[in-house]
Amino acid sequence: MNPDEHADIAAREHKHLRRFSHHIGVCASSSCLTAGRQAVADALEHTIKERGLHARCHVGSVGCQGLCAVGPLVAVTAGSPLDDVAPTLYHKVTPDDAAGIVDRLDGPPVEHLVLASDLPFFVRQRKVVLEHAGKINPERIESYIAAGGYAALLQALTTMTPQEVIGEVTRSGLRGRGGAGYSTGLKWTTVSKADGPRKFVICNADEGDPGAYMDRQIVESDPHRLLEGMALAGYAVGASTGYIYIRNAYALAIKRMRAAIHQARKVGLLGQQIGDTTFNFDVELRIGAGAFVCGEETALIAAIEGRRGVPSPRPPYPADQGLWGAPTLINNVETIANIPPIVRSGGAWFAGIGLPHCTGTKVFALAGDVAHTGLVEVPMGTTLRELIFEIGDGIADGHSFKAVQLGGPSGGCIAADGLDMSIDYDSLVAAGTFMGSGGVVVLNERTSMVEVARYFMGFCKEESCGKCIPCRVGTAQMYDLLSAIVAGTASLADLALLERLCSLVRRTSLCGLGQSAPNPVLSTLHSFRHEYLALLQSNDGPAH
Repeated sequence: MNPDEHADIAAREHKHLRRFSHHIGVCASSSCLTAGRQAVADALEHTIKERGLHARCHVGSVGCQGLCAVGPLVAVTAGSPLDDVAPTLYHKVTPDDAAGIVDRLDGPPVEHLVLASDLPFFVRQRKVVLEHAGKINPERIESYIAAGGYAALLQALTTMTPQEVIGEVTRSGLRGRGGAGYSTGLKWTTVSKADGPRKFVICNADEGDPGAYMDRQIVESDPHRLLEGMALAGYAVGASTGYIYIRNAYALAIKRMRAAIHQARKVGLLGQQIGDTTFNFDVELRIGAGAFVCGEETALIAAIEGRRGVPSPRPPYPADQGLWGAPTLINNVETIANIPPIVRSGGAWFAGIGLPHCTGTKVFALAGDVAHTGLVEVPMGTTLRELIFEIGDGIADGHSFKAVQLGGPSGGCIAADGLDMSIDYDSLVAAGTFMGSGGVVVLNERTSMVEVARYFMGFCKEESCGKCIPCRVGTAQMYDLLSAIVAGTASLADLALLERLCSLVRRTSLCGLGQSAPNPVLSTLHSFRHEYLALLQSNDGPAH
């Protein structure tokens, strides 16, 4: 496909959409599907057919619109959903509501179903990665193209050199959105300069943190964006093959990604001579068995190669010797999803969002004891207080805030005195936690923080690959100590041993799973030590 053919597909799709006076977009993400989305879509289509409105009203699928707790969500737009027109958004829709929604297309909306568009949950967000949320059909490449999709790829292939693409990514200041926040531009530069007859691009869609579902929703709702970002990465670093490593539990994401790959190949946006140029790039899926450790780069590579997914010592790093010994670029879903808008609008534009040292936006999965749970995208530098109490509308059911857990098993807990902290990589690390992929679990005053630490240590114990002794044995011993503390059978000496084990496991484990496993323990000890002490027994009685 060349730029003229791309423009022709976009024009035909816009013409098709403008045939209808109204569009009804029913959320087709996994959360809304679980809530009964398909029955709602069927009822709407039946009602439109029954009313004889099929020539002027269209029912289609759209991706995740964020407020997952109140699905199924239905967006009604007067005109094309790709035009800059705010839809009427309905929440908690049932099949019985279909007739009322259809009968009010030209009149006032069904008031009790309306989700106010001025909620802080919506107006406080800045959508870059999620810019297509609720607008495009994730199952149709034409919908993505009409929204500007693949324009950045064709722009790069026809007007930019690979070095210029890397230059824009470097200027953007984008840091990896899957872990420690390593410079994306620097990683791309390293791979582009590496010697070798072949190179690879890997998208890490393994996302195993409890409470995290950002990457899954991106793949489900905007799969072509991921393919476009990977192709841009391949062009920039000199790779011709990409792999998406995704866990087997993400059945809907896998289904949509497979369909997207087929569609992109069919129209010539994957495969040979993309854009009528000499650039060749194709993508394959690799389905993981669900091991958390396979989120680590070297374990992920081993799994793709068909070996047991366990980490290897570094160096060599994947950028030099990765998949099958070749230079390999590995980025997670959200990092790659940022690439098309950076190429399209320029690195300086992206660098103007967020903080000077931590640019752009971050997608978070807001979960736990918060009123508005769901998918949120905010500029870097937003505070935890803004995220939880404004966008999330505070603590659910009248309870009070106790802590927020960030970064999953690799992260830690922040108490109320940290609510005004800026959300950025450096501030969170200084506070003893970690941004990770973006899971945010809010905890109320009823939560035992020792139980929280025990839960995450149990997760790390079960997910340890067993290759290195500090992680394999250390996490099990730490879990047993935490269990004894919870049961009230531990002593002050046991607490001291727990803290020594935290230091040992952090310093001597082979990979990030073991190195970060103590974080939930250490962060809860820092802010909630009194809860540990209240459960301990010293030789002379209860410890205080």
